Amino acid sequence: MSDRTINQQPHTPHQAGPHPAGPAPDRHAPHTHAPHTHAHGSEPDDFAVQIADSVESFVLAVTEVAKGDEPGSAVSLLLLEVSQLLLAGGRLGAIEDVVPEDRFEPDAGPEPDGEQLRERLAELLAPIDVYHEVFDPYGPPEKPNAFRISDDLAGVVSELQHGLTHYREGRVSEALWWWQFSYLSNWGTTCSAVLRALQSLIAHVRLDSPLGAVPDGADTDDDGLTDEQLEQQAGDLMAAELGLGR
Repeated sequence: MSDRTINQQPHTPHQAGPHPAGPAPDRHAPHTHAPHTHAHGSEPDDFAVQIADSVESFVLAVTEVAKGDEPGSAVSLLLLEVSQLLLAGGRLGAIEDVVPEDRFEPDAGPEPDGEQLRERLAELLAPIDVYHEVFDPYGPPEKPNAFRISDDLAGVVSELQHGLTHYREGRVSEALWWWQFSYLSNWGTTCSAVLRALQSLIAHVRLDSPLGAVPDGADTDDDGLTDEQLEQQAGDLMAAELGLGR
């Protein structure tokens, strides 16, 4: 059990941080909601049910994609799932701060091990796993950093599952509070970056635009492949997925 006054950093789901200072909803926008204040064991309203359904759908879909049964549709399916999750995140960001009942976040138990999911995604997406992103577009100018889609998606799933544990045990406000806070502090930014990477992959193939070579040092794995070979693999993978000849 942790005190909500402790400052939380991203990727530390066992420590609950202060309530997020979410943006005030647009008074002209439709479907805005007042702060949520569910008591423990109370029935979730439509908004909570919809968010929970979106979260669970994403977790299940990414887990299924990672099994590798349909490698030819992996990128397209992930593009759809990340887009739909960001819609749920946008709804969480647009409402007022969720106010949980207790000052302390109840212990949600041990966090699930996401390493197997990460490894499966990394193997499935190997030629296109690494992408580049500027972390904060409103921050000081900086060079793009290298990230991995597999790392990012596994981390997002872990964060979402933390809220699902609260939700399934009837702590609706705790779940909404966690999903809203973690959306604003971490997984919203992460999913936005992954979405841009996935959309860029499909755009490169559909527009017949060659993928750029990976800069030296960007991919830390010694896979024995040259930048040109990685580029060719990525292009072939996307072309096969979209049913295009190369």
